[in-house]
Amino acid sequence: MRTLKLTIAYEGTAYVGWQRQPNGSSIQGCLEAALAQIEGAPVAVVGAGRTDAGVHALGQVASVQLRHEIAPDALVRAVNARLPSDIRVVTAEVGPESFHARFDATAKTYRYRLLHDAVVSPFDRRYGWHVGESLDHERMAEAGRVLVGEHDFGAFQATGSSTQSTVRTLFELTVSRAPRDPWSVHGGAGAALTLIDARGSGFLRHMVRVIVGTLVDVGRGHRDRAAVEHALSSCDRGSAGQTAPAHGLCLMRVGYSQEKAGELCQRRCQVSSRTSLP
Repeated sequence: MRTLKLTIAYEGTAYVGWQRQPNGSSIQGCLEAALAQIEGAPVAVVGAGRTDAGVHALGQVASVQLRHEIAPDALVRAVNARLPSDIRVVTAEVGPESFHARFDATAKTYRYRLLHDAVVSPFDRRYGWHVGESLDHERMAEAGRVLVGEHDFGAFQATGSSTQSTVRTLFELTVSRAPRDPWSVHGGAGAALTLIDARGSGFLRHMVRVIVGTLVDVGRGHRDRAAVEHALSSCDRGSAGQTAPAHGLCLMRVGYSQEKAGELCQRRCQVSSRTSLP
């Protein structure tokens, strides 16, 4: 039995989220179905993060145990041939037997896209929140710094969520302008996009989206740094801003400790050495 680490990208519009649900198609369910065809038996896939319905990913990570001795590069081709076109396994590598995509993760990075054109490009509509007007990035960045560090983020989680602890560590939060992309409705230079990047040890349900909704209020002048400080200290969901739409959010990457990354690299080199022999 081998443990493999899969890096996965998906366009989340058509799915109920990462996790299997009684009703609706999930990313996890599609992967398990495709892998089961290769394994010839049921397969359990564990994801690093349970992205919500409509959320996208460029760097989701999953772990899976297989008895089949298929080579990692062949596995990528075989799985993708059985997956819907909006889900792709980007890489596969043999990991240590104990590797667990969720419990071994030390950091996750999410990106949220805000769109400012008066008219939204039809090619952007699924990948950003159209806020229309421009925002005050300096005020947003200043307010965002309040959230960096270890805090109780109870005010920034989905209403009705239940978890043992709402304490999380936010390593970094940045607010930046991005140039127009080629698919913009209006050509030319300019700042048509705002990117909000959040890197943390882990996130509560809807946490990034509530942070984004709160910072958009700040950028519009409806809140200030003090209001964000109050929301954070209150642990009251009603003190924070709205929950930003899911389709603007993307899981960019998942980080692992140097020790765990070293184990994965060692196993990858061993596999490469074996496959290169005549």
